[in-house]
Amino acid sequence: MEELRQTLRVRKERAILVAAVLHSRGGDRDNLAELTALAESAGAVVVDRLQQRIRTIHPARYIGKGKADQLAGRVRRFKADVVIFDNDLSPAQIRELEKIVEVKVLDRSELILDIFATRAKTKQAKLQVELAQLEYTYPRLARMWSHLDSVAGAGGATAAGAVGGIGTRGPGEQQLEIDRRLVNKRITELKRQLGSIDKRKIREIDRRKGTFKICLVGYTNAGKSTLLNTLTDAAVLVEDRLFATLDTRTKKWTPAGGVEVLLSDTVGFVKKLPHQLVASFKATLEEAINADLLLHIIDVSNTEVTRQIESVKEVLAEIGCGEKPTLDVFNKVDAVIKVGRLEMLQTLFPEALCLSAKTGFGLEQLCEAVSARYKGGELLLRVASSQSNGRVQSFLRAYG
Repeated sequence: MEELRQTLRVRKERAILVAAVLHSRGGDRDNLAELTALAESAGAVVVDRLQQRIRTIHPARYIGKGKADQLAGRVRRFKADVVIFDNDLSPAQIRELEKIVEVKVLDRSELILDIFATRAKTKQAKLQVELAQLEYTYPRLARMWSHLDSVAGAGGATAAGAVGGIGTRGPGEQQLEIDRRLVNKRITELKRQLGSIDKRKIREIDRRKGTFKICLVGYTNAGKSTLLNTLTDAAVLVEDRLFATLDTRTKKWTPAGGVEVLLSDTVGFVKKLPHQLVASFKATLEEAINADLLLHIIDVSNTEVTRQIESVKEVLAEIGCGEKPTLDVFNKVDAVIKVGRLEMLQTLFPEALCLSAKTGFGLEQLCEAVSARYKGGELLLRVASSQSNGRVQSFLRAYG
């Protein structure tokens, strides 16, 4: 995977994008638009895009033989180096497709993992990404070995140059078994190191008990880091690209009412986020899990905003935050072009706040809403205290 990353960066591989959609599901209009953004984020040049309707998922190739042959023709026509599917493919499906198209085939998960690897800057993020990559790679090691013979032999230098990842040091069952043991050993070590980070995170969270904690969540590139900077005068890196933030950043913030709270930014979510990433980024996502309030930042200028909202909700449910108190925040209202879109969304989400982290519009209302949520969480108890009322006194000492 490291070789793939270097190849994409250095010589800008020419990519064909494919979205295979079942007739029964209808599919998203923006499948290929988001895949294009992902591919370009990885450094590829998109030379062709293909959305195919399929009646059933073929167990061997995902798509039928005829469609696979058509794809091979487009690969030759556009001199493509790599084919990227929006779907998740099994190792066997990737192996069969590579035999037909004679270039490297990636699925959506592998592409996202690669992007995360290029974005990881801190030790924690690098460990998390490496663990996710290895857990994804392990069942695919056999495919990588057979790829050396089938693709390099048929496709020549271009196809061979696209080969990357673990297990490319020379064919052989013995070497494959060695690689499997090495990968298993490394996975165990990464989990040990991340476990230590988890423990430090838990101790850090324990020290914050008594302070109201707010976590920014949302789809990637929704404007979470921009909002964090605007509200706290922080200097968090802001870039108009997918997955610019992989690490949690926590800042002090004093909204309306003068009460200081902690505001955290987290990794952005995306449709069909690989499960390996969700599991590996457990320590990072602890900020959302332990927050008192989630601010769901929503890019209302995006044409697929309702689908993005659902994707975020799915990930929140997966990490156990589905029922956590949440305030929906419509960001980038200054960038909404389509007439009536904002009004339609306000009808669907009547309690959502509208703002622009870029211009500052609506920030005062956000501060007031957060302050009201914080005060709403306070509870005033009047009890008759006496020496004999030991249970009440114990409760007050523990939670008072």
